Amino acid sequence: MKILVTGGLGYIGSHTVVELLNQNYQVVIVDNLSNTSLDVLDGIYQIANVKPDFELLDLRNKSDVEFLFKKYDGFDGVIHFAASKAVGESVANPLHYYENNINSLVYLLQEVLKNPNTAFIFSSSCTVYGQSIELPITEKAPFQTALSPYGNTKQIGEEIIEDVVKSCGLNAILLRYFNPIGAHHSGLIGELPLGIPQNLVPYITQTALGIRTELAVFGNDYNTADGTCVRDYIHVVDLAKAHVISLVRLLNQKNVTPLEVFNLGTGNGHSVLELIHTFQVVTGVNIPYKFVDRRAGDVESAYADTQKATDILGWKANLTLADALKSAWLWEQNHTSKKLANTK
Repeated sequence: MKILVTGGLGYIGSHTVVELLNQNYQVVIVDNLSNTSLDVLDGIYQIANVKPDFELLDLRNKSDVEFLFKKYDGFDGVIHFAASKAVGESVANPLHYYENNINSLVYLLQEVLKNPNTAFIFSSSCTVYGQSIELPITEKAPFQTALSPYGNTKQIGEEIIEDVVKSCGLNAILLRYFNPIGAHHSGLIGELPLGIPQNLVPYITQTALGIRTELAVFGNDYNTADGTCVRDYIHVVDLAKAHVISLVRLLNQKNVTPLEVFNLGTGNGHSVLELIHTFQVVTGVNIPYKFVDRRAGDVESAYADTQKATDILGWKANLTLADALKSAWLWEQNHTSKKLANTK
């Protein structure tokens, strides 16, 4: 079957492409390379021994989206990752986030609906919950006011899909995942931020290599055990496998309702300081860090209740926090070594 993966050279997208190729799907990747590199395509090929089709395309251009679907005569399934995704950046530049994350979804759905049998998977986020009143967070938790434009675009995106499902007969799954970290065990693909990392783990690994002088920890006065934010850190490979399981569910028409929602996490919360200390233990590398003011848009604590995904999808996270941090460190070392070699 032919599957479109938007943002397929991005962090989660590339790992999901590998899992799809391992299951013998025909994969078409769309990416505008705004926060990744074409080198990721080579990493995917080295792992899977299959090179997927790739289209350099910006989903904000409606005519280009129309051309894409005509060229491939539609798709059996679409997994939509393509979006800007940094909380702090969204606070500083909200209009970019609304244009990129909302317009691209609308144009994509307009083409998907020309074949409403298309299975649609949406990359959502735990940010839709805002600062949830109860922990762990279940799928029934009401949305709180979004604390960032990024979180708001995910709430709006879910609402758009829900309206389309009700009116047009689309079958879709919304995957609300918590904090993806880690890399493929081969060290050939991983999180590849361009410029200064917006996420915690790549900043840690770059600090470990000396690329960054020290790590800034945003806030140490939260109402948590050590004063730093708590998150549910999930290995990206576990996350990627959940996307394939969800896709198979829709393709085989096993979904109970046209729209289904699942949390994806480990069910455990870890603080920023716990993450730093675990990295130091598993790698033996010291991470210099300092506390700075809280960052606008950050929630205090968020971790998942994943029982629904286990019961219905038969999925659960199997890889540990240590596994994720070891793989992220291997990826950072390999990637940096390759960059240095290419500059000589």
